[in-house]
Amino acid sequence: MIEAPAQLKYDVKDLGLAASGKQRIEWAGREMPVLKQIAERFAIEKPFAGIKISACCHVTTETAHLAIALKAGGADAILIASNPLSTQDDVAASLVADYGIPVYAFRGEDAATYHKHVQIALDHRPQIIVDDGCDVVASLVKERPEQVKELIGTTEETTTGVVRLNAMFADGVLTFPAVNVNDAETKHFFDNRYGTGQSTLDGIIRATNVLLAGKTIVVAGYGWCGKGCASRARGLGANVIVTEINPVAAIEAVMDGFQVMPMDAAAKFGDIFITVTGNKHVIRDEHFEVMKDGAMVCNSGHFDIEIDLEALKTRSVSINTVRNFTEEYKLKNGKSVVVIGEGRLVNLAAAEGHPSAVMDMSFANQALSVEFLVKNQGQLEPRVYSVPDHLDKEIARLKLQAMGFSIDSLTDVQTTYINSWTSGT
Repeated sequence: MIEAPAQLKYDVKDLGLAASGKQRIEWAGREMPVLKQIAERFAIEKPFAGIKISACCHVTTETAHLAIALKAGGADAILIASNPLSTQDDVAASLVADYGIPVYAFRGEDAATYHKHVQIALDHRPQIIVDDGCDVVASLVKERPEQVKELIGTTEETTTGVVRLNAMFADGVLTFPAVNVNDAETKHFFDNRYGTGQSTLDGIIRATNVLLAGKTIVVAGYGWCGKGCASRARGLGANVIVTEINPVAAIEAVMDGFQVMPMDAAAKFGDIFITVTGNKHVIRDEHFEVMKDGAMVCNSGHFDIEIDLEALKTRSVSINTVRNFTEEYKLKNGKSVVVIGEGRLVNLAAAEGHPSAVMDMSFANQALSVEFLVKNQGQLEPRVYSVPDHLDKEIARLKLQAMGFSIDSLTDVQTTYINSWTSGT
């Protein structure tokens, strides 16, 4: 019988799954050489000795390596899920049983359990919060203001969470430093574009087994995630329509060769809809009304609010599970709309999330950002910081090195030239 280390508290589905989880964690590690090097340094230097860290992340094989790195650095760290459908139960079990890391997460946990786990994360009295969506930080500020003074700072993984942090700063309630990991170049250029692009389509295919070639796929939002989804869908032979509210992003989509139109128009043409905006009710009642019979909708934004499922339920006469992670809503007008992954992150609900090679850079940013906050404790003003440029570039350098590539460096003449104003034509 699998047992957790003595005195270790946790809330996972089944410790008996640990062996499978450990095997998959080790497999993911083969593609995460940058984070491995950072963890090895942390194990020697112990930069987090005596520091309490509460991490709220998707509990996947890749996140496991971030948690292991933080613990190697001496942190007293606990991990909770950032999404009810993203937890890989065997990974959660292995982190508890094999690595001695307290985990409070299981796939399919309800809202009450999720909020209970957020409270457990705050009960840990964290000095650092590693957040994905800003729920733990927002709960701390709203519900436990007396604990805020204990916080050294927070790091944020996703666009949605960064939007919330900026709103908190604008409202004057962000009284501690926060690092915007999402916008690091070695994060959003790769994680958001290549990771979301591949894993979103992976989730759709696993859930439905539909042929994407020849289908019309509507991508709502042309940020880095939308760019990834659109390019990967086109690569699989789909006809892609992009919807946008930002005219600059819309022009970019047009020049990248995609059709651009409002959702009101696109709703009539789409076979599959993917939302990646971070906003609320991007697909709503008036869109369901005009969709084709059998149109499929899914979301790859952080929260399950981009598709107005309540409006869809009101418009429906029945809801049937037709495949794993796939529900068919029969509408009063005789047509049907298929929802994939319950409107939650389809790449994690119906697939395994981003490939490990991409998350290697994302979580290297997280690990080094936590170290940045600890090293600069008491010296940073309360605001949202970018990942320091030298850390971003070091991650890129290590990744290139691990991939077997090298690049040029400036000659002395070139360095002098680009730092001079006197040379010209």
